[in-house]
Amino acid sequence: MPTVFPDNPLSATGLWTALGWPMLRLLLGLATGLLLANLLEALHWTRRLALLAAPLARAAHFQETAGAAFSLAFVSPAAANGLLSTCHKQGGISGKELMLSNLCNSLPAYLTHTPTIFLLTWPVLGPPALIYVGLTLMAAAGRTGATVLLARQLLPPPHRQIMPCAEPASTGPALSAALHKAWQRFLRRLPKLIGFTAPMYVLMFFLQRYGFFAAAEQWLATHMDWLAFLKPQAMSVIVLHLAAELGAALGAAGSVLQSGGLDARDVVLALMVGNILSTPMRAIRHQLPAYAGFYSPGLALRLIVANQGVRAVSMALVTIGYYCLT
Repeated sequence: MPTVFPDNPLSATGLWTALGWPMLRLLLGLATGLLLANLLEALHWTRRLALLAAPLARAAHFQETAGAAFSLAFVSPAAANGLLSTCHKQGGISGKELMLSNLCNSLPAYLTHTPTIFLLTWPVLGPPALIYVGLTLMAAAGRTGATVLLARQLLPPPHRQIMPCAEPASTGPALSAALHKAWQRFLRRLPKLIGFTAPMYVLMFFLQRYGFFAAAEQWLATHMDWLAFLKPQAMSVIVLHLAAELGAALGAAGSVLQSGGLDARDVVLALMVGNILSTPMRAIRHQLPAYAGFYSPGLALRLIVANQGVRAVSMALVTIGYYCLT
């Protein structure tokens, strides 16, 4: 979401550029994911997708739809959320399994962004980019692995019968009938997706425009005495990660790395710490508008808190391990 200062009134063109077009892109992406999830259900392909994740699903005691969502998250995390949301509403999976399945999708969801992150970091950092991306990938894999073990303890073995949202068919429905069914479901759910997501996105935009996030970031930046184990030059990387996310932080990291102010280890630690500290901002700015389109507000908030909390803990553990071993 672009940063716009309140002392510069927005023209109609500026409002469209800063708010309208980014929100439209978000809504189009979510709507595409929802339509894809509905089409997969209508074609009864969820079981085929579940077969790809069958070993993991069996280990975690997941129903077939949760396994299908895991496979689908490698292609479209939004579609995976749409599938889980629909099945949960139909009673196919419990709230507990929904939460665990959402956490389990950390690895495939992260992998969809890994090429972009690598292509951003490598030109600026060079070889340290491999370490940074590798550590974040290790944290994502750890989250998924830990969730599988936890789910195995908390969930009973799945029933043999197929749940309504994942029922297979010996012969799939005709494509025209499946498209019609998927389109009708999509039209029923689209108003809710827009009705929750658009206002949430607008709210986030104006909170940023009128300084809410800047004040929060400034508060965090002035309460980081506990980061004394890092070199002072690393503070600029962390603060920029909080204020402007990865792009500006990479610019600062590349600058101090090239000038010799920080070595590769220090740069990686600074980026990891900045990534961890930016977790609350990331959840509010990005995940909340996306999740509000699929889940009720209360459920969306619980999923986000659990998802980002587990993410922050896993990143912290990986960072501590890297700090101690290097």
